Amino acid sequence: MRQRDRVIQSLEGAFREAFHAAQERDDKEEMARLELDFQRDQLHLEVLLDIRDLLSTPGQEEKGSSLLEKAQALRQLTRLR
Repeated sequence: MRQRDRVIQSLEGAFREAFHAAQERDDKEEMARLELDFQRDQLHLEVLLDIRDLLSTPGQEEKGSSLLEKAQALRQLTRLR
């Protein structure tokens, strides 16, 4: 499984490459769109990585927890506050 930092760095690298290309073309609309898309994708990725961590690597206090307990913890995590 890829490390969290490596996954986020991959996303950031792709963004920087596309952003620099738009910058060279002086395409301000594309730069603004890329910035918004990057922020949205970063948030989605963070949530997915949190879910992955919750389901795949139980913490010390959750050792031996069942899939049902993990699903309940996931529900708590995703609940709107």
